[in-house]
Amino acid sequence: MVGTHDRPHANGVRVVIIEKIDRLARDVMLQETIIADLRKHGFELMSVAEPDLMENDPTRKQMRRFMGSYRRIRQIPNRAQASRRENAQAGESGRCEGRKPYGYYEGESAALNGLKALRAEGLGFHRIAARLNAEGIPTRTGKAWHGIVVNRILTGKR
Repeated sequence: MVGTHDRPHANGVRVVIIEKIDRLARDVMLQETIIADLRKHGFELMSVAEPDLMENDPTRKQMRRFMGSYRRIRQIPNRAQASRRENAQAGESGRCEGRKPYGYYEGESAALNGLKALRAEGLGFHRIAARLNAEGIPTRTGKAWHGIVVNRILTGKR
């Protein structure tokens, strides 16, 4: 890489044009390093999407960092959606984020069936929780059962 910054000058290049800042580099710190290097060697950087990339004032630097972070955050739902598609193609449940529903892990399906059976008998959520506690059936976290937890498990509400 030694001397590579001299080549554009030899061709008369003074301006580098990019579509948007994340096309320069995905990592915000790398973006700042490249911008500083371009500035140091007398180049101008222009973006079609963001104005004044070469400004060195603290506010402009913070805006560049914010925009880089914001773009990465916006991509998270797309990545999760792609993971769900991959899981579905692999024959998995399609759930790739967040806490797995009760009954997902080994050993929980028997307790889940017990919850459903007790509810079918007409027991309320608090009585089901009391029965599970009395029988020593553990929750996922090892804490005591509560009616609201039983309600959420059986109704699918979070």
